[in-house]
Amino acid sequence: MATEQRKVDKAGTSSSIQSDVPQSPKVSGVGEVVDLDGYDQQYVPDDAREKKLLWKVDLIMIPMLWWMCVLAYVDRNNIGNANARYSMLINIFFIAYLFGEIPSNLILARARPSLYLPGLACIWGTLVCGMSQVDSYSGILAYRFFLGLEAGFMPGVLYIMTCWYKRSEIGKRFSIFFTALCFSGAVSGLLSGAVISGLEGVHGMAGWRWLFLIEGLLTVATAIGAVFVLPNYPGTTKWLKPDERVLLAGRVLADRQGDSAHPPRKFSALESVKAAFSDLRTYFFMVLYMLDNGSAILNYFIPTVLQQMGYKGVHAQWMTIPVWVVATVFLLVVSQSSDRSGDRRWHLTAGLGFAFTSGLVVAFAENVGARYAFICFFVGSVYSTLPLILTWLTELISTPSEKRGVAIAAANAVGNLSALYGSQLWPASAGPDYIAGFTAVACFSGVGAILSATLPIIFTYLPKYPTKAEKEFIAEQSVHREDIERE
Repeated sequence: MATEQRKVDKAGTSSSIQSDVPQSPKVSGVGEVVDLDGYDQQYVPDDAREKKLLWKVDLIMIPMLWWMCVLAYVDRNNIGNANARYSMLINIFFIAYLFGEIPSNLILARARPSLYLPGLACIWGTLVCGMSQVDSYSGILAYRFFLGLEAGFMPGVLYIMTCWYKRSEIGKRFSIFFTALCFSGAVSGLLSGAVISGLEGVHGMAGWRWLFLIEGLLTVATAIGAVFVLPNYPGTTKWLKPDERVLLAGRVLADRQGDSAHPPRKFSALESVKAAFSDLRTYFFMVLYMLDNGSAILNYFIPTVLQQMGYKGVHAQWMTIPVWVVATVFLLVVSQSSDRSGDRRWHLTAGLGFAFTSGLVVAFAENVGARYAFICFFVGSVYSTLPLILTWLTELISTPSEKRGVAIAAANAVGNLSALYGSQLWPASAGPDYIAGFTAVACFSGVGAILSATLPIIFTYLPKYPTKAEKEFIAEQSVHREDIERE
């Protein structure tokens, strides 16, 4: 049976390649095995059937992952309500976070996402419930460390999305998912205030303990529901019809560079790690993501900064909402523009450049209104570029999928290390101007803008050190292409 697939080149154009698919072939290449028997129609990108099917997947998968992300960030950020030593509690979480991400994505590539991701949520939700009963600082410190098991959720979601969507589709979906961070930032303070003030002393429990208990139980309940909602991979999701599985798996294979209708064997965990860390581009994306995340560390201290600027009490919490609304608008607009144009480099450069300018204005302007406006612009610029970095990474390090999963986890893990030093930039003694803090995050963004502009040039001259497994991978694909061309 003849099958036409389209291979997308670096410029974003597509060309057709013909392949004969044998009877009932088993194709693996994005973490799943799918039967391509009967796949004898032409794959035409963006036809009506594909759009309808994508809309179905979007409506089922994206809202649940989005809501789980909201809970993850609310659960991790509620620690400020416990009246403990804040910076150390932030740092201990991210130390555990660093070591959990890569192993988690290696497991996820071989597990069922519909069980694995809810399992992570159930664990961290249970830990948050346990934190509500802790009586000592050492106890809450230990809980915060183990809460770092949440580390697998964010890179896991990003990896899953790259297995479902083509490169031209992934940017805006990454950005929609990242709006969960903005939503959690906008509402967490208000909800915390309402719960703590409303339940303080009820049944002899402090308000912050009620907050932890309620948030933890909500997370566990959501995790249980997610088991019945989340899909696995395109070729193994039961609520898809067989022909739908074939279409969804085949189109991603056709889109990913180097993949063919006959993908080679899967990489082992060790081979995946070696391949990712032997690719020098991984380290550049680590640095770029750490610079951007270092700028985004401001989000932990926005209420504190606003209070020092003269906004007091609940008013300061209300004034955080426009900041996150602007960030959401930036996320959606920039991602849409980037996907339409197919450009990542200059969108990143412009976004981080604007963040650099905004940060300097906030640092040195004296007018409170101007400072507040440019805080909004700064946060919007920084947050709109975070998903673009990961999108660019998945496009350049696209195959094999196991290597891609490790690279995503590595960039996210190292990027989050910025919390270790970023949390030291906003001491109360530096208020109300916080000149050093805003200058530092502005410089992070400025260096990130320069790096974004020069990365394609650097990658051109960057030496390549393919591992033995990658050489075998390339050789196998070359054989497959030659077979296709002969046929």
